Amino acid sequence: MLNTLSGRFLILTVIFVMLAEILIFVPSVARYREDYLLSRLERAQIASLALLADDMIDAELETELLANAGVYNVVLRRDEIRQLMLSSPIPKPIYATFDMREAPAFELIRDAMMQLFDNEDRVIRVIGAPVREAGLLIEVTMDTMDLRASMLDYGVRILILSAVISVVTAFLLFLAVRAILVRPIKGVVGYMQSYAAAPEDGRRIIQPTSSVVELREAEEALQSLQTELTASLRQKERLAQLGGAVAKVSHDLRNILTSAQLFTDRIEMSEDPLVTRLAPKLVNSITRAVNLCESTLAFGKAEEPPPSLTRVPLADIVSDVIESERLAVGDFDLSFAENIPAGLNVRADPEQLYRVISNLVRNARQAIVTSGKPGEISVSCQEDDDMWYIHVDDTGPGLPPKAQEHLFTPFQGGIRKGGSGLGLAISAELIRGHGGRVTLERTGEGGTCFEICLPKGDVAQV
Repeated sequence: MLNTLSGRFLILTVIFVMLAEILIFVPSVARYREDYLLSRLERAQIASLALLADDMIDAELETELLANAGVYNVVLRRDEIRQLMLSSPIPKPIYATFDMREAPAFELIRDAMMQLFDNEDRVIRVIGAPVREAGLLIEVTMDTMDLRASMLDYGVRILILSAVISVVTAFLLFLAVRAILVRPIKGVVGYMQSYAAAPEDGRRIIQPTSSVVELREAEEALQSLQTELTASLRQKERLAQLGGAVAKVSHDLRNILTSAQLFTDRIEMSEDPLVTRLAPKLVNSITRAVNLCESTLAFGKAEEPPPSLTRVPLADIVSDVIESERLAVGDFDLSFAENIPAGLNVRADPEQLYRVISNLVRNARQAIVTSGKPGEISVSCQEDDDMWYIHVDDTGPGLPPKAQEHLFTPFQGGIRKGGSGLGLAISAELIRGHGGRVTLERTGEGGTCFEICLPKGDVAQV
């Protein structure tokens, strides 16, 4: 019970109501003491009227009047004359004098609290203004035991009433909290548990129904989260199915390309000059296609294989990429530029680096050709003490904002219409395997620039 929201709310409500009642209790007791003393003054004034009516009263009647008023003596000041109206022996010296005429609230509260906690029987003098302007002032002496007993009785009744009010209030609030908060929260928890059991089932997504604004916002946020998660799980399922299909196709394609590779080995032995010049490029292309199929099969099983790092001449890789792209361009007005320092060797897997640069250059070439305007693609490289920086620049139309949002996300970062969006995702994964990164440096109407960062050391510098 104490560990539940409603149980703790119940306890806190009782505590807070009791604190509020205590804050009310103090001035209430002070007010009660003031009324008690004023009533004693009024009763004493009424008793003194008997003496005003008859100047001589016997001692027995005087004692009875004082007993009924609850005082020891009565002094009335009339016409600037202080007159002892009724009197009887005072058993003790007067302890304190309290003037009830225009007494400040703080003073009344202080005197009431002192009186409440003082258990000694004392005699006090009380001064007040007579009612109905029957004089200038009235003064009585009285003991404090009856006053304190009456104040305690009043205080106990106030505390009991406060306790009853706090318990009833807390119980009503407990029921209200259970109906307004706890029950809807349990409903949300139930939806979460039901959804967790089968997140692919769209029927288990929560439907916001709460009329409380905060709970409604929580339900809508949960609905959005569950919808996105269900869509993501479905996409991953489709990707898994697609991966299985690609693995099967790659397996058969690898066998076909292996047969083609055997034929190219014989073509290399031809003495025709044109065949002699083109055969090595054909062999390299088929070899890369075979490696790509094998890598795809490995990816379908787990992920891209770890790179086989070695020192490779970057200029040769870039030259092969650009030669292949020149053949794809045909007669379109597109130029290529290479700015690779002579003799620069980078530490990378040559096949994986070729795929990354080829992906970036191919994307740039397709963007420029699609725009229908002449353009240029350049590949350059700089280095510092820790990293190699390879830049692929183009003068194309730039990337659309939607493509920039999911640039390296599979099946979402496609740049051209009909593209799968795998190229950049695979490129980023391959470079991460080298301990580096692929980033978009800039894009816009002036063109696009991608940067490949490769660390020189054994530890990734990203």
